[in-house]
Amino acid sequence: MNAWTLWLGASLAATVLMAGCAPPTAPGRGAAPDSPNPQRAKLVVASMMGEPTSFIARLNTGQISIPGAGVLEQLVNAALSEVNGEGKLQAQLAEAVPSLENGLWKLLPDGRMETTWKIRPGAQWHDRTPLTADDLVFTATVDRDNDLPVLRPQGYGWVENVQAPDPTTITVTWNRPFIDADTMFTAGFASPLPRHLLEDTYLTDKTRFPALSYWNQDFVGTGPFAVRQFAPGSSITLQANDRYALGRPKIDEIEVRFIVDLNTLMTNILAGSVELTLGRGFAIEQAIQLRDQWKDGRLEYRPRAWIVIHPQFIDPSPPVVTSFQFRLALTYGTDRQQLVDSIQGGLSSVAHLYLAPSEPEYRDVEDSAIRYEYDPRRALQNIEALGYTRGSDGAFRDASNQRLAVELRSNGEPVTEKAIVPVADMWSRLGVSTEPVLVPPQRITDREYVATFPSFRMMRQPNTASQVSRLRSSLTPLPENRFVGSNYARYISPEFDGLIDRFLSSIPRSERMQALRDTMRYISEKLNLVGLFYDADFTFLTNRLRDVSAGETQVWSVHLWDMS
Repeated sequence: MNAWTLWLGASLAATVLMAGCAPPTAPGRGAAPDSPNPQRAKLVVASMMGEPTSFIARLNTGQISIPGAGVLEQLVNAALSEVNGEGKLQAQLAEAVPSLENGLWKLLPDGRMETTWKIRPGAQWHDRTPLTADDLVFTATVDRDNDLPVLRPQGYGWVENVQAPDPTTITVTWNRPFIDADTMFTAGFASPLPRHLLEDTYLTDKTRFPALSYWNQDFVGTGPFAVRQFAPGSSITLQANDRYALGRPKIDEIEVRFIVDLNTLMTNILAGSVELTLGRGFAIEQAIQLRDQWKDGRLEYRPRAWIVIHPQFIDPSPPVVTSFQFRLALTYGTDRQQLVDSIQGGLSSVAHLYLAPSEPEYRDVEDSAIRYEYDPRRALQNIEALGYTRGSDGAFRDASNQRLAVELRSNGEPVTEKAIVPVADMWSRLGVSTEPVLVPPQRITDREYVATFPSFRMMRQPNTASQVSRLRSSLTPLPENRFVGSNYARYISPEFDGLIDRFLSSIPRSERMQALRDTMRYISEKLNLVGLFYDADFTFLTNRLRDVSAGETQVWSVHLWDMS
């Protein structure tokens, strides 16, 4: 848990103890929306499997993110743009998303870039103060302040400066091309902070700044719903914002209950006490069980990450792990469709490609990767071609009669715990003795132990197009960087880095998609990552809810939702 989370937790505890006997430590929320007429009010009871300490999701994140925190933030704090149900950016409090076509995204002659947003007329905070470009400059200033324990999105590494030419215009200069520049001022990257409520404390007492009750009890946002009540340990009650820039929500009130136990949550849903789930938390078995039992609601799901095996490329044991032919043999010898059917209930698909089918770029690149279908015969041929001989016991041995054996390690995510044993069994039946190892909880934070796995490591990993940047050689966990880095396979390749960098710096879409195709092709040709299948996020919602985008796990259009 990081210092930011500890400060927020302390703040929340202090707020509970002092409620009613002391003034708030930050300015109040201002005028709340009028209470709806109970005879016509449309009320929804939602749940999330975690308890936030802040309405700004990235400030809740320590070692483990809180399921539903990002969705909760979008309910109360609208951004300039947000990802819609199709995975594409949609203008929210901005008039338009910057693009080369509309002239709001400019490539400068010296290799830098400039993006500009115009704030939509009528955008304002819940206390009725107008949202201005100065708020967004202030947000970027806070996020980039090294004196504050803020979890900074990686995009700030490309930001040169943020300026407000006028109260409704915000311009960002980027020090080099960055394909996700248009995602700034979204919920995950510089979501707006109110300068008029926070700047005085920020300038005069930074040590108190993270502990303000603003972050929880006295939160003031820009979103379709405003905070009416925050009951720590229990729930949050949100009320429709009459002055939301995109129009007052059709739903009057949302109560978000904190239900951490999955069985308790399922009981509440079946009893009709909960009508909507926010964020992750369902295992596939429970999701299918609830889907089949809940007649008053429905299940929506979409792939959100992939289950992937990372080979060890630095001093592996055995050394043959670095052989493409060996990794190809194991890929042929893994019945990935069986894993989809048994572990994902047939709801997902085999991960032949890094990108999931739900990603907006998928259709542009889906045919760029080589597909390796299950073929045990070819698997055996490839291992034999490496000089191994299969004995009467079915196990492969080398010329010195040493058994071919590997370790398959998992950090213990629920889905990889289910997958590790069947994969190890498939490889062992192939003749490669495979030991499945679950990393004990007490060693999860031992970065050297985690980074130096001997053979293979199975993980649930984010796999959006821009997150391919996590695979760069510079992010390899090594002794000199104290084993910090997201290139878990420790695969170091200037050629691969060049493909990634070309993708991340290609702004025209045609060039960008060709660079992404080349990157996807490389992964499938080298098998420096071996995808198994795509995991899914599940959302349950009552049949009473209408106009909710199919498969949507975000709430960008919640103001349009309605109830029967």
